[in-house]
Amino acid sequence: MMVLPARRLALELGSWRTSGPAYGALADRIRLLTLDGRIPLGTRLPAERELATQLGVSRTMVAAAYARLRSAGYLESTRGSGSVVAMPGRGMPILDDGDGVVLDLSKAALPAAPQVGEAAANAVRELPAYLNGNGYDPLGLPRLRQALADRYSARGVPTTSGQIMVTLGAQHAISLLARLLLAPGGTALVEAPSYPHAYEALRSAGRRLLPVSVDAAQGWDDDGLEQAFRRGRPALAYVMPDFHNPTGAVMPAGQRERLMAAAGRQGTVVVADETMAELRIDGEARPPLAAFGPAVLIGSMGKTVWGGLRIGWIRADEGLIHRLVQSRYAQDLGTPILEQLIALELLGSYDELLRFRARQLAAGRGRLEDLLREALPEWEVPHVAGGLCTWVDLGAPVSSQLALAARDRGLLLGAGPRFGMDGVFERFLRVPFSYPLEDTRLAVKILASAWRSLDQRAPGRSDFAPALV
Repeated sequence: MMVLPARRLALELGSWRTSGPAYGALADRIRLLTLDGRIPLGTRLPAERELATQLGVSRTMVAAAYARLRSAGYLESTRGSGSVVAMPGRGMPILDDGDGVVLDLSKAALPAAPQVGEAAANAVRELPAYLNGNGYDPLGLPRLRQALADRYSARGVPTTSGQIMVTLGAQHAISLLARLLLAPGGTALVEAPSYPHAYEALRSAGRRLLPVSVDAAQGWDDDGLEQAFRRGRPALAYVMPDFHNPTGAVMPAGQRERLMAAAGRQGTVVVADETMAELRIDGEARPPLAAFGPAVLIGSMGKTVWGGLRIGWIRADEGLIHRLVQSRYAQDLGTPILEQLIALELLGSYDELLRFRARQLAAGRGRLEDLLREALPEWEVPHVAGGLCTWVDLGAPVSSQLALAARDRGLLLGAGPRFGMDGVFERFLRVPFSYPLEDTRLAVKILASAWRSLDQRAPGRSDFAPALV
């Protein structure tokens, strides 16, 4: 059983206090950490006395918070096992109007592109030509690797097929690189906020993360980057320079040059996540980070094509690709042939597919901005040039409370702290604009209702009460 130390839980809680009763605020925050997956189910929470000492509060207050969680089904306590995180056995929340609709906008994603069905049918017809082989393919089909290399060459980074490895999506690529490039206890430079599953991959086996701030308007902290490389001497730097998730920021060319120069001085391997890079709505395309130095690039069809097509890739020098193949055998034995054939079919019309996505996302971005401007004019909504989401500034550190209130009304969204470390980014909320109009309209309606409820919340009101049916 995993045991969560009091110090670690205190860091995850962040600024948990609100104007209501302290025990209710503490219970609310632990509930949010559970719902967001930051505290895995089955984890044993610290003893009441230990957490009280760490937080500087009374044991009675912590005991009341735990009791509230137990009564709502979020904690189970047994003699000898302490208080273990659980999930209440009740159905999903429903909307106040009784429609029973639940919207999950916690993922920045698109439905499958129209070309997927035809590409899959064509791939099935090609599959028999590969059935005489053994089917294990840790490097990737030569034809697919060449097609991906040609795309990089066309984007301004000359590439050969030997510099490409096909993976099971971008997350798989991040994990492969982290395991190979980071020694136990090594340091990785990361952006804050950033993609939470990248944090998880880099943290596995106890890696230390060194954050550098990224802002939707100001972009990357130049001084912070320089200091992080100079003082932290990270072995690996994970960045998303194009349509950064979640802020939507794009790194300027000059800063890309400075980033690669600073990494070169310290011998840091820079890994650039390009899963959003080709989801451009406005402006001119920028060369990949590898045009400014020996960056390792990660690509994927999960965001551009469909999350159900688990195809990603790594572009790196041939020596690193060879090392990745050797280390991959400890995790898996290759990428499915059929999915690679589907990806190869899609690359034949990829530019057309990306133009379709640009129109689709431009419409979604415009709808979301208009709806938020009308319903929640006090929020600051950045106008991003690409990607799938916007990083909304709420103007107050209430993102977790808002996410909880929205959940009770049937809307799932990632609170700001989900994209940071140690409970920060409470002023922000990631809102995707990649969903259909009716879903977006309903989501904004729920958000407006949840936002108003924060001002009207009376002391002692229970956030654990079931939603109205």
